[in-house]
Order: sequence, then structure tokens, then C-alpha cells
Amino acid sequence: MSPDGPWWRHAVIYQVYVRSFADSDGDGIGDLPGVRSRLAYLRDLGVDALWLNPFYPSPQADAGYDVSDYRDVDPRFGTLADADALIADAHAHGLRIIVDLVPNHTSDRHPWFRAALAAPPGSRERARYLFRDGGGPDGSAPPNNWMSNFGGRAWTRVTEADGSPGQWYLHLFAPEQPDLDWTNDEVRAEFHDILRFWLDRGVDGFRIDVAHGLAKDPEMPDLGAGYATGGQAVEGHPHWDLDEVHDVYRGWRRIADAYPGDRTFVGEIWVADPARLARYLRPDELHTAFNFTFLVAPWEAGALRAAVDESMTELAEVGAPATWVLSNHDVTRHVTRYGGGAVGVRRARAAALLMLALPGGAYVYQGEELGLPEVEDLPGEVRQDPTFHRTGGIEPGRDGCRVPLPWSGTEPSYGFGPGAASWLPQPAGWAELTVERQAGDPSSMLSLYREALRHRAALPALGAGTLTWLPAGGDVLAFGRDPGFVCVVNAGDRPAAAPPGVRDARLLLASGPVGDDGTLPPDTAAWYTT
Repeated sequence: MSPDGPWWRHAVIYQVYVRSFADSDGDGIGDLPGVRSRLAYLRDLGVDALWLNPFYPSPQADAGYDVSDYRDVDPRFGTLADADALIADAHAHGLRIIVDLVPNHTSDRHPWFRAALAAPPGSRERARYLFRDGGGPDGSAPPNNWMSNFGGRAWTRVTEADGSPGQWYLHLFAPEQPDLDWTNDEVRAEFHDILRFWLDRGVDGFRIDVAHGLAKDPEMPDLGAGYATGGQAVEGHPHWDLDEVHDVYRGWRRIADAYPGDRTFVGEIWVADPARLARYLRPDELHTAFNFTFLVAPWEAGALRAAVDESMTELAEVGAPATWVLSNHDVTRHVTRYGGGAVGVRRARAAALLMLALPGGAYVYQGEELGLPEVEDLPGEVRQDPTFHRTGGIEPGRDGCRVPLPWSGTEPSYGFGPGAASWLPQPAGWAELTVERQAGDPSSMLSLYREALRHRAALPALGAGTLTWLPAGGDVLAFGRDPGFVCVVNAGDRPAAAPPGVRDARLLLASGPVGDDGTLPPDTAAWYTT
């Protein structure tokens, strides 16, 4: 264990969206051997661990978040032997492995759900899921007004074995993703076994999908005014962030703690109140959670500072570190969110230095180190996100942040695979953003990330710990970290003088040119040593 405590308290973890990272066999889909072939790149980038999006057998109704077998690898992505080899090779490179776990729902092709469809109402098989009788005299109305996160209602009616219209089952996402009933002892025991299966294979932790969603109000009340279907949950919601979910994670924590090596859980927890988030991170529950308060904050000094303060204050109450994140596979890439074009890139560069200087851990979503923008002009016929299809194209969905990475060359697939194929088309302009093109350019986004991660690993002030805000102007954030480190961010649209106390400090790294007198241009961050 390091002086800063367990590795997960200060780690920088790289999110690998497996189907878009590297394709080893030319079918246009990334795979585990492809990830394995690029481990040296990730080691040299300077990250500490990888989080792999789902690679389990799946019909791919929702890009693998509809799991039909939690103990194997989908043939699209390789084999279980490939997973074992990846874990072993990652460890040999000094990298840890976190795998995605999807406990809220299974695939409708999962053996359990197939058995539930074949069994009658009230059966043991149906008790693993949330089947309910419909409303109205003939049961033809859904049990309540809950809506799917992907559009449309959250209930689907089944046809019983005798051909008659039957019960309804809950799916907070796509119909192909039936929700499990977490009050069921079989469900709990099954996931305890799944955890042990992967821990025994050497994984270092789990990212928990929809971690705030497992428990539902057993009365199944209608969703009232003020309670949204998606987004950040507010207290009192009937199917997000119920208190009963915490008992699940206490059971999981006991399992992880029985293994050596500081195995860890990180939760995807969308809640509006940082105090509610902190409840998941009590000492006997999850270890960390993604900081979505920081992710959704606009590029404004006041909003960014408030997100940092709220998060750190609440998490300190339970002794948990913050885990900062700017992008992931579910949100618009932050180059685009921050304005796009040159402005978006400039702000993204500054945001990287801000995030990596904050106390705690951080996640880097693949391609953010290349400055990739959201691909907003994907034609409808290539889009695969169920959100796009279930809303009739009104919601573009998440495919734009999932386009395969450009590694080298000047033509698609830019080294993503041995051929030109990629499951989503890559923009022509990405020839300028390849790893190959950026690696030799000291001013590139990739070089900035490599340098920042190198300093972060070397400086005792960075990683776990605290920060102290320093006096600064309205559009400027400045904070110090002991020993002898200062980060300054100009989030405004005008040049800003360096705050008092850092004008004589040594400039360590900056996201853009800094004036000889210490003046920071707009949308620029700088690191100093004092």
C-alpha cells in the first residue's frame, strides 16, 4: 500500500470501450486481443488501471449492457482465455483491471428470463424479475406510468404459454433488458457468485452499472410530478436511489474485502444531492463513485468550484475520495460540450489539468487524450443506440461518443483494425488526431496528457489529499496542494493575471501559452511548483 492509502484512492483509470478501442481480426469491432495489443500504449500514457465496458455474451440490444451470460466472453470480443491473458498481461505492465457489472437487469435472452416466460405467474422463475398484473378489467393497461430511460413505457406485456395475453414485466431501459428483483434471495446469491468468479480470475474491481437503481418501491406507485425518468435522481423517487439498495452493497463489500490486493468497486450513481451520493461510499459499502456533479458543471469558474466543494465536503464525511470524470460512453464528449472547435479543444486541455490536479482519483475516457470531439453527423442507418431508435430519432443517442479510435495512417480505419471496416464510420478529419500524428507533437493533446500524468505520478502533492483555495479573480480558479503545488485555471474569455503568490513560482506545465509576466490567456490552466 502506498503512503496515500489503497491504490484506488488516487488512481487514474482509463475507460476502454472495448468494441471501439482496437480490432485484432478485421471485422470492424474492437476486441480483447485488440486491447491486449495496446497495453504498452496505456502504460506509457501513465494511467494506473483500465475499466473495460461489458464484453460478456449478449445480443447487443444495448451495446452489451444486456447480458445473457455473466461468466463468459462474447465471441465478438474473444474468449474467456483472452480475458485471462489480458488480465495477466495488464498486471505484467503494472496496470490493474476493472470490469463492468450490470446488476439492474439481464438480457431477455438470459436463461433465467427465458425460464420466466415459460413459467406461470407466481412461479419461482418469475420471482427473479419484476412481473406484475396489468391494470383495468382485462389487465391490458401497464401496471403504472413509469417510462423507459430509452423512450417509451417501461413495461412490456408477455404472451403466456397458452397463447393468452399475460403479465407485464418492468424494464427501465430497453424491453430486451428486464429488471431483476433485488429482494429475491436467488438474485443476490447469483451475483455473489459472479463477483467471486471474476475476482478469482484476478480482476481488481468492478464498475457497477446503474448502481442507484436496483431497489424499487414495492408498491409501484405512479411517477409523480417532479420525479424525472432519467437524469440525476432526487430523494423520494420510486425507482432510483432507494435506501434498500445499500444492503446489497454491504454484502458485496464483504466479498471484496475477503480478497487480497485492495479490490474495489466504483458506482455509476446519478443522484442530484452529493450527500445522497456519499451514502453509497460509507466504509462498509462501495469504495468510489463517478463524480457526475463535476461532469455536468458548465465551463464557468463558479460552477466548477461549487462542484468541487460540494463533492469533497460530503465525501469527507464518510472518508471517501472523490473520483473526477469529464466524459464517458454515455455523454457527449467534453470537447463538444465545452463549445466545440478550437474553443472546445482549448477548454478541454484546461479541464484536463484541472481534473488531474484535484484530490482523489480520475477517469479518462478513451480518446479524450486525443481531443476527440463528438461525432454529431452519423447517418441514422448506422446508429445503433436504442435511444435513437425508440425516440424515432428525436434523441441522437450515444453513438457519437463511441466511434472507434484513430491510431495511425490517413485513411479509415486509421489503424483501428487491419482493414478499413469499423462498426461506426470515422470522420475524415480524424487523420489529424491519430495517436501516430500526436505522439511526436509536443503541443498535442496526447503530449499534454502524457506530461500531466507523468508529473502526477512523480509529485507527492498530487493524488490523494486535500486542497486549499487561493484568492483569485471572478473567472479564475486557484488552489494549492501540499507540498508546494499550485493549479490556476482561467475559465473566462479574457486574459487574467496570475494570482498573488504564484507570480514568482516555477511554471511546471500549462494547457496553452502563458505570458512572460504570468498572464493566463482565456480557457487556460497552469501548474506551478513553489
